[in-house]
Amino acid sequence: MNERSRNEAELEGIVLSDPVFSHENHGVRFDRFVLRVPRLSGQEDLLPVLAGESLCASIREGAAIRVFGQLRSFNNRTGQGSRLVLTIYAKSILSSTGGFTNTILLTGALCKPPIYRRTPLGRSICDLMLAVSRRCGRADYLPVIAWGQLAAATAHLHVGDTLSLNGRVQSRVYSKVTDSGTEERTAYEVSMMRLLDDSPDEEKEAPTST
Repeated sequence: MNERSRNEAELEGIVLSDPVFSHENHGVRFDRFVLRVPRLSGQEDLLPVLAGESLCASIREGAAIRVFGQLRSFNNRTGQGSRLVLTIYAKSILSSTGGFTNTILLTGALCKPPIYRRTPLGRSICDLMLAVSRRCGRADYLPVIAWGQLAAATAHLHVGDTLSLNGRVQSRVYSKVTDSGTEERTAYEVSMMRLLDDSPDEEKEAPTST
């Protein structure tokens, strides 16, 4: 990654099921599993993790682990579900320290105009799409959501502006109406907790998330 890009995720939680084979790329086999990370509020995030088969060799359902890696995106061409699929790409997996962690540091460029709005309860919210470069000219396109003061601070940004943040990777269940009926689906996004020092209005913080 270049000096204007950063993508560092750290998760600590409980493995929900044994890893299963995902795909093979350049002779390397990759497995997938879901990591459960509780929040302080009692809610929990269920996050998909992709890792090399060797990293998953000793992982089993119920294991408490720490995952260090990046939040990656790819396009879903199956025609089912979201077009943009997000997953945590694990670079290393360690034993848990006994707690729960969900943090991500991102630096990238806005690739869509911010969408600022208010919830029915009057709370400010801003939807952002961040492009974070990685090697070989590729980039990950990551949806970010900001609340309150952070929403107001980011609403005036423009496409191409650099944004650095500290946040949490979260899962969100929603209902989708299709030709065959209503389906329950899960979306993933980054909930912004703080703007970092190379972003506008540095060191603004979000209120404690629930």
